[in-house]
Amino acid sequence: MKIAIVCYPTFGGSGVVATELGIGLSNRGHEVHFITYKQPVRLEYLSANIHFHEVSVPEYPLFHYQPYELALSTKLVNTIKKYDIDILHVHYAIPHAYAGYMAKQMLKEDGYHIKMMTTLHGTDITLVGSHNFYKGAVNFSINKSDCVTSVSNSLKIDTLRIFDIKNKIYVVPNFIDFDNLNDDVEDCQRHTMADDDEMIITHVSNLRPVKRISDVIKIFANILKHQKAKLIVIGDGPDRDKAVNVALELGVRNQVIFMGKSNDIEKILCFSDLFLLPSEKESFGLAALEAMAHSVPVISTNTGGLPEVNIQGKSGYLSNVGDVDDMAKNALKILSNPKTHQKFKDAAKARARDFDIKNIIKSYEELYKSMLVES
Repeated sequence: MKIAIVCYPTFGGSGVVATELGIGLSNRGHEVHFITYKQPVRLEYLSANIHFHEVSVPEYPLFHYQPYELALSTKLVNTIKKYDIDILHVHYAIPHAYAGYMAKQMLKEDGYHIKMMTTLHGTDITLVGSHNFYKGAVNFSINKSDCVTSVSNSLKIDTLRIFDIKNKIYVVPNFIDFDNLNDDVEDCQRHTMADDDEMIITHVSNLRPVKRISDVIKIFANILKHQKAKLIVIGDGPDRDKAVNVALELGVRNQVIFMGKSNDIEKILCFSDLFLLPSEKESFGLAALEAMAHSVPVISTNTGGLPEVNIQGKSGYLSNVGDVDDMAKNALKILSNPKTHQKFKDAAKARARDFDIKNIIKSYEELYKSMLVES
């Protein structure tokens, strides 16, 4: 099949998943065309099966905000015609599904009937899409899609609650490409981050309020009362200064390492002992899954799609949002005994293997085929 993928090209979860999906599809013999405003960060190479088409938005003084949706729709029409694309797969409802629908209508005028799949990732529904300014457009775009998927059952439920959806929503979870997973611990250089008697606890996010980074610091401070440890915070965002201040107030600043944006996430996860994700909301929890794939148990909240990934008492523990005492207590259950810790590490990796791309990608292929049969 010839598949066009539209996504955000940044480090965000939806862009990462879309890019890895495209690479996986190309490895299975499909021709994949990425269409976005710059080459996706995870797309390190182009090949005979992988192509990138840049969406350029010319500056025009009439517009206060340049019309990306218009430029994207036009690029989609031209690309689909030129390469005879079979399936248009858009990730993130706004603005991609809306632009995709406009492209479909323009193509229809020329006798082209392209099928469009829309994958919902989270904030496009629960944050942006639910805003009154955008809700109508998101609702329309989803209902005008030929196939709709959601990365978790929790997000599917939220979508059906927030919008008036007529289409069936298929749950196809996020995934890990185990074939390309770098979990070689032979040269993990753990000693550069912590002493031999210190546990390494990790958090990865964009440090937005929804990630509750202050709770990460509070959980860690409670753990430190009973266990020597270092906390590594990877990522940057609006709540970084707040987190630093909380660490200072709790007297743990010297034990917290703020890495900022880093390309060494896999290397850090390879020597991490525990992962903290006390988010207020997670549509799936890709950061938790990536940690589990590196045999790192997860302490998380029980919100959104996290219970669909992190299994209570096996790959880690789940607590109510804001219950930092319970999360710290659960962390110590895992860390205080080496045999228990190893049991959780093994279970975390085993659970992550359920989300191997080789399993998930087949679901997308079957949906693509069904869309083409319906045409």
